[in-house]
Amino acid sequence: MMENNTTVFQDVARVVNLTEMPLNPLEEQVVTIFLTMLICGVGIAGNVMVVLVVLRTKHMVTPTNCYLVSLAVADLIVLLAAGLPNISDVIAFWIYGYTGCLCITYLQYLGINVSSCSITAFTIERYIAICHSIKAQFLCTVSRAKRIIAAVWIFTSLYCTMWFFLVDTDETVYTNGVVVTCGYRVSRSLYMPIYFLDFTLFYVIPLIVATVLYGLIGKILFMSPLPSQLMDRAGGVSVHQGLSHSTNKSSKGTVTTRKQITKMLAVVVILFALLWMPYRTLVVVNSFIDPPYHNTWFLLFCRMCIYTNSAINPIIYNLMSQKFRVAFKKLCRCNRQHREAEYNAPIYYSVMKNSSHGSNEPVTEQEELSGQTPNRLNMKEDDDSMLSIS
Repeated sequence: MMENNTTVFQDVARVVNLTEMPLNPLEEQVVTIFLTMLICGVGIAGNVMVVLVVLRTKHMVTPTNCYLVSLAVADLIVLLAAGLPNISDVIAFWIYGYTGCLCITYLQYLGINVSSCSITAFTIERYIAICHSIKAQFLCTVSRAKRIIAAVWIFTSLYCTMWFFLVDTDETVYTNGVVVTCGYRVSRSLYMPIYFLDFTLFYVIPLIVATVLYGLIGKILFMSPLPSQLMDRAGGVSVHQGLSHSTNKSSKGTVTTRKQITKMLAVVVILFALLWMPYRTLVVVNSFIDPPYHNTWFLLFCRMCIYTNSAINPIIYNLMSQKFRVAFKKLCRCNRQHREAEYNAPIYYSVMKNSSHGSNEPVTEQEELSGQTPNRLNMKEDDDSMLSIS
């Protein structure tokens, strides 16, 4: 019986496809593996560091940094679920089976969509903190940021469950073997409305919101004087009492800090828009042309842009944020410092502890800007086709 099935299978192979199994060119394999390993390696290490420095450093736990942790976790998912499977896929086609096809596709879209929502969230948080500073005292808090992040992950997790019903494995029989691919269960015409919904919710709308809100933020920070209520809170005194030299210095420090944070987050949004643009443009163009444009090297370029978007944010934080830069350096040598602290006298350990974890933990935007604790003027630091990204 098994011999008859094997004979039938061989006959089907001759009827279905008389060609040999296609193999990716060697240069494509080498370039794909090298770039993917480089970008994903750097991105995974960087995003893990972002999560660790925020969770392990009290003064880094701010509302904006909570959103950056959410963004870092989402980027990790993209790099692990989209980047790493691409290495095996370019060498040996799909090797993860039906279950892997469902789960990996789901995780790809989950990471992509959560990263977009996280960017939108910290953009809105920055707008409230700067343009509505009094309301920010009650709205821009760590506890509220955590609740918003939880809601984002729950909503996106439920939204992305549709991909469990939209993808499937497909087998193509050749004369020298069978090629398994992870593709769409539905036809291209049925998939396009789903894609455009995803495209609108997680690319177009976030960019429109970011453009409008950063325009308003820029107007406040770079084109207008700092609102008087911020000047009062930054100095910690009433305007009727007069501004001392230290008050003026604190106010200038507040403005400088806000500008630095806004510039850093604006760069993250701009890179998100630019690095996702090649792939988004390709899918839109392919929706109106037949046959679709599937140049191998351009597809590779689109993938690398997506991986880069998930890997570059920690580098931006390191370049543009002194607090993140110092925290990264401390994290790299934390094990050595911990061992040294264990063998030092208790009084030395106490001094180090107080200087590192003192009372400068910002809880809200307003508390960070308050002149009651000068140390709080430190900076608050504070992206679809599955086949195209994996």
